[in-house]
Amino acid sequence: MSWNDFHQRQHAIATVLDTARQDPSGALHQVPAPFTDATELLRALQCKWTQQLTGRVDVALVETEDAADGDRIQAVTEAWRRTAAANPELRALLDQHQADPELRAAAAREHRMLALASGLAEPGEPDAEVVRVGQAFLQLVRATPTQSRKARLLSLR
Repeated sequence: MSWNDFHQRQHAIATVLDTARQDPSGALHQVPAPFTDATELLRALQCKWTQQLTGRVDVALVETEDAADGDRIQAVTEAWRRTAAANPELRALLDQHQADPELRAAAAREHRMLALASGLAEPGEPDAEVVRVGQAFLQLVRATPTQSRKARLLSLR
């Protein structure tokens, strides 16, 4: 891939995310060049998410190692939440198309990474089990209110 191709792809992804900001359901109706179809675009969106999430998880784990009371589960949880908060349109598009067969393998890789990074699974465990643990972990992350959501809920009482 040339630099020109790279920049065209990045511009197309930015255009799709801008469209998603205004019309989430219509963001993938027109696939911008240089992408040839929605499947190719979804893979690129998933790649963008994976790069950002992996970077944040790596930084969180390094910071956790340096802390006396480092909690890997909390570090990975916060890294996922920060990535989702920084990329709401991207996360929404991927969630909207999570049943797409093209995204299943990528989701499994993400679940595996989350399980291993959080320390809830070990590399030697069967892959299917590691993926299942990561999937359960992510469901808990998404279902558990953040501190600010908890505070808002408590203030309603």
